[in-house]
Amino acid sequence: MSKKLFVKTDAQRLWIEKLLKHEESFKSHSRESDEKTKFPKENIQALVNMGYTKLSLPKEYGGGGIGVTDLVLFQETIASFDGATGLAIGWHLGVVGELYEKKLWREEKLASFAKEILNGALVNRAVSEAKTGSPTRGGRPETEAVKRDGKWIISGRKTYTTMSPVLTHFLVSAWVEEKEGIGFFLIEREAKGLSIEKNWDVIAMRGTESHDLVLDNVEVAEENFVELNHGPRGNTINGWILHIPACYLGIAQAARDYAVKFATEYSPNSINGTISQLPNVQNLIGQIDLELMKARHFLYSVAEIYDDEARRPYITNELSVAKYIVTNSAINIVDKAMRLVGAKSLQLSNPLQRYYRDVRAGLHNPPMDDMTISKLAQTAIQEMENK
Repeated sequence: MSKKLFVKTDAQRLWIEKLLKHEESFKSHSRESDEKTKFPKENIQALVNMGYTKLSLPKEYGGGGIGVTDLVLFQETIASFDGATGLAIGWHLGVVGELYEKKLWREEKLASFAKEILNGALVNRAVSEAKTGSPTRGGRPETEAVKRDGKWIISGRKTYTTMSPVLTHFLVSAWVEEKEGIGFFLIEREAKGLSIEKNWDVIAMRGTESHDLVLDNVEVAEENFVELNHGPRGNTINGWILHIPACYLGIAQAARDYAVKFATEYSPNSINGTISQLPNVQNLIGQIDLELMKARHFLYSVAEIYDDEARRPYITNELSVAKYIVTNSAINIVDKAMRLVGAKSLQLSNPLQRYYRDVRAGLHNPPMDDMTISKLAQTAIQEMENK
């Protein structure tokens, strides 16, 4: 299916054209990035240079003022070039988009940080910890913030700090005993006591270098105590999190394109022509495009609903369902692509084996599948009881 169906504005078309100019360059780093667990710094720097990293900053702060639908379109495109680049930069855009849409900080702090973003700052939340599991489940962080001599002293360890090699700012969650809540602290990379422990040792999204963030008595000024929550952040409606399924949709598209190209070019001497003429191969291609179409239409539909302020209040579970549908479809699509290509897809030189590993990472990005299904059931029961 053609993604041109979803390009609706001149601004979207312009940015897609800009991104397409970097397609081959981004792809050229993918294999090395995966095999050596090497962060694609060149790709991220290219995005910073073209102004991509300030797109989710509202126009009144000097940014691009894009919406969630734009985000999904652009992130899917980048991830089809390189999954690690897509997921990494998606976190930055998503964090910035939510911060400014919901005005989560004091206005003066939003204004000052906007200047940092315009100058190339890169930020991500650091919330996951080994003993708490996914932060969306409501676990209390073991990282603690204690007030001492007018400053906050933070100690702890965060896991899955995506984009750690190039982040300029970390938005760190910590338990604040005196507030009886979870605080978020904006910490600069150069802060004394902050370090990155290079221990990213996984088989999926290896290039994201999502190492541990270690905080050893890091001093943080009062003005950088920017948020305070008394419950799990996952309970709020946040459309910017759709960058996650957009990434896995992009990887699925890349797998689909590789498989179809292979089918139209591979011509074994056992048949007269290419394998694309074979009914079983056509069946696989048809099933792949069916899954891709289903996932893309649902994702973009939910993004457009979120961007429509009149319809947004009616959203219940659509955001988490979009992630569920797209991630599981992406896994199915890559699996079918590998069945089509055959044993060749298992070669380390073949991108399909990387796509296969990378899309499975989506199962462990929030929200988790079991929570999505549970919330659907709870909503249905509650609606019936309230009739």
